[in-house]
Amino acid sequence: MPWFQTTLTLPAKSRGVHLVTRDVLAALPELSTVRVGLLHVFLRHTSASLALNENASPDVRRDLERFLTRLVPDGTSSFEHQLEGPDDMPAHVKAVLIGDSLTLPITNGRLGLGTWQGLYLCEHRDDGGPRTLVLTAHGETS
Repeated sequence: MPWFQTTLTLPAKSRGVHLVTRDVLAALPELSTVRVGLLHVFLRHTSASLALNENASPDVRRDLERFLTRLVPDGTSSFEHQLEGPDDMPAHVKAVLIGDSLTLPITNGRLGLGTWQGLYLCEHRDDGGPRTLVLTAHGETS
């Protein structure tokens, strides 16, 4: 069973929840040869996160960002880590809550997602910069 791995660097995005499913698929064309397997997506950063959720309505992404901002607001004075600005430690907290990786099924050369599911990059900083994903697929090829 072959393994495929690549890195994908996403351009800097504004704070928010961004749909990146197409970017991930475009970066790993070998996925189309996998009959049954798994794709692991790992984010190499500590102030952003990855999630799987509704892929059709941008309202969902905006609502999630608003909720996260209310849950862990910027500039919270109770945080000791303040060196990198008022949005840095809140971004780390959000990243821990949401997570830095996803493992997804591959079925007949496609991600085995539900009808309305998509991959999100959750950017928790105002100026987080480019974000790098490590994409690793493994499975039985056709």
